[in-house]
Amino acid sequence: MLTVLGELVVDLIPDPTADAGAEGTAPRFVARPGGNALNVAVAAGRLGHPVHLLARFGTGPLAGNLRRHAELSGVDLSRSVASHDPVSLAVVGLAADGSADYGFHVLGAADWQWTDDEVTAAWPTGSDALHIGSISSWTAPGCEAIAALAERLHTEGSALVSVDPNIRVALAEGFGNTAAEVRDRLQRLLAVADVVKVSAEDLAWLEPDTTDLDDAAQRWADRGPGVLLLTDGGAPLRVARPGKPLLRLQPPTVTVADTVGAGDSLAAGFLTGLLEAGITRRPALDAVADDVLTRICTDASLVAALCCTKVGADPPTRAELDAARA
Repeated sequence: MLTVLGELVVDLIPDPTADAGAEGTAPRFVARPGGNALNVAVAAGRLGHPVHLLARFGTGPLAGNLRRHAELSGVDLSRSVASHDPVSLAVVGLAADGSADYGFHVLGAADWQWTDDEVTAAWPTGSDALHIGSISSWTAPGCEAIAALAERLHTEGSALVSVDPNIRVALAEGFGNTAAEVRDRLQRLLAVADVVKVSAEDLAWLEPDTTDLDDAAQRWADRGPGVLLLTDGGAPLRVARPGKPLLRLQPPTVTVADTVGAGDSLAAGFLTGLLEAGITRRPALDAVADDVLTRICTDASLVAALCCTKVGADPPTRAELDAARA
């Protein structure tokens, strides 16, 4: 079983087919469920894997949409928290190539308010992996409780810990955060991570002097995680492990609608692939054969690619994945 802990976000995505008014001054947007944790959980649920989402469901006219979106994808919400704080909102801008930029409206939102007691009570017994990351993992006050859970699981060896920094610069350098604080908080998480998924865009912010992505992937893997996944859009996925040769896997070619949720879909595809292969603890992860790892990563890349063919974070079902493999 996979457990995902983090934020829920309503993504407002521009509708290019709608009348945007005089000189584009009145664009129309479509509200789509999003947020790193929700996207990962939904992607895992659609692949048919048992998944818990630990989230703080806020208030507002779209809060119920987020909950129902998760339920329709088979996500277990029984350990999520009801909050009187508002839901987070992201206004999405899309470039010509489908890549996304985000403007956030998150002040006082429910996602950042986790307490130690809430996290301890929410953790489901028998879970084999925890995925954390993005804004909730490096924004106070809730990030402290999230880090404490990750450290406990690492010390116990009772579940794999997966981390995705998923940097959003506007919030990492604002919203009460400083770049130094965010980097320190992420280092605390990376120190106990078994799996790390990081994008080239994240890396450009975390280590701005980095020019060689192959070298960066290997350096990150050598710091402690069992597997490091470095994504770079349509460029090869770099898969690094301590003391082992770097793998470079070309993602599938698809017609891109947008890239919203692609990285989250890849993370879900990878984690469900690990767990379904019986890789549920660190010793098994360290011992995984190259051919098994390559197969899992190839499937994960296909999950991400299929997400890119649809508007918003809309990952594929297991049936759609199977059909695309054929």
